[in-house]
Amino acid sequence: MSSAPKDGWLERLRGRFLVFEGPDGSGKSTQYARFVELCRHAGHTVCEVREPGGTAISERIRELLLDTKSPEMSIRCEMMLYMASRAQLVDERIRPALQRHEIVLADRFVTSTLAYQGHAGGVPMQDILAVARAACRDVWPDLVVVFDVDEATAEARMDRELDRIESRGAEYRKQVREGYRAQVREDPQRHVLIDARGSVDEVSQAMCNAIQGRFA
Repeated sequence: MSSAPKDGWLERLRGRFLVFEGPDGSGKSTQYARFVELCRHAGHTVCEVREPGGTAISERIRELLLDTKSPEMSIRCEMMLYMASRAQLVDERIRPALQRHEIVLADRFVTSTLAYQGHAGGVPMQDILAVARAACRDVWPDLVVVFDVDEATAEARMDRELDRIESRGAEYRKQVREGYRAQVREDPQRHVLIDARGSVDEVSQAMCNAIQGRFA
């Protein structure tokens, strides 16, 4: 990816919270890593976090949630575990970083729970949002970047051993994608949708253009 534009638009991200989202196989994590590097190359301090995880406690919860050998759990229990991990992450890492005026970049946040455990899993959205408000309190993303890709392309990209959530099959993944797209439609001020079917460089450029446009 090219270096930051000369107008210094990345400076306007200091003290902001951006979340990178998308179904498994969308290329989200690749683009997230590229944007983290772009910000750091421009000289900015970045707090990068992933979900579930990002703290000692949250990483333990991550193991329980994603390990294919974990005991069977209800979808509501799963949602609550994600939120418990998130509560610790917000208190320990995200809120302090925002107070230091750092750029906070997260690989997944509440939008994921609404898509995976809500739209695809059947937990009522109002229940998820109620728990999210308790877990996150005043910390909400300034922008959620959603990488969108069709199911066939996503499946072709998932050439590794799948975790417990990823192993749920094509219909579940289809519902997850629809959950993401619904959130973008319902809250376009907070979300931006990126067509992730192109090359890594093409998607990176589209991502940067979209983010720059929101913080011009």
